Amino acid sequence: MALLIILLVLGALDLCWFLYERVKEKSTKAAMIKSSVSVLFMSVAAVAWSLFPAGAAHAKFAPFLVIGLLCGLLGDIWLDLKWVYPKENDIYTFAGFYAFAAGHILFILALIWQYGDASRWAYVVIPLLLGIVLGVGNLAMEKPMKLNYGKFKGVTGFYGSILIGVTLLCGSLALMNHFDVMTLNIMFVGLVFFLTSDLILSGTYFGEGKDRPVDVITNHAAYYIAQFIIATSIAFIA
Repeated sequence: MALLIILLVLGALDLCWFLYERVKEKSTKAAMIKSSVSVLFMSVAAVAWSLFPAGAAHAKFAPFLVIGLLCGLLGDIWLDLKWVYPKENDIYTFAGFYAFAAGHILFILALIWQYGDASRWAYVVIPLLLGIVLGVGNLAMEKPMKLNYGKFKGVTGFYGSILIGVTLLCGSLALMNHFDVMTLNIMFVGLVFFLTSDLILSGTYFGEGKDRPVDVITNHAAYYIAQFIIATSIAFIA
């Protein structure tokens, strides 16, 4: 556990360094530092996984979570490159969306496989359906929220449905288990931070005047808090 704590502290310090550089300038240097923060949350996940013996109860859960976090690392890099190479904005934005969507789908599979109960299917189906409804409904709020999704409207609806769905699913499974499963509780908190980050990010990407330092800081802080919490949740599987 000591190594886990050290990595979390290093992650917090590295995040502060990245935020300083990112607010100062959208540069290759900032993108490189950002990737190092992502490597640290991957390291947290790997160390958390290593705390359990082979064949332990986490075996169905941890691999999906680790690969999902790896998708997040790729999404981090690709989305930041859109600022460094603005002429290739579209390809990096689409790549980032799909990388994160793949990661959340892996989270969904991990949650269902580890904690799903076929006799209590409503705890899985209802949150996922509600995620689709809210994700698509979010598109209808484009004008009231003064956003312009443009060519990214389809992928925004798709990604939003998956993100909202996995957040509600984790909360639903935690409720099903009377909030006695620490991994579910911790992961749910992480996913709420993730959702908060992306709500801020949608304004930065698709709104006007919402790329202020406060927006950059709150977006990235919420995002990395989310990833480190999700990675840490592996250590609490019982």
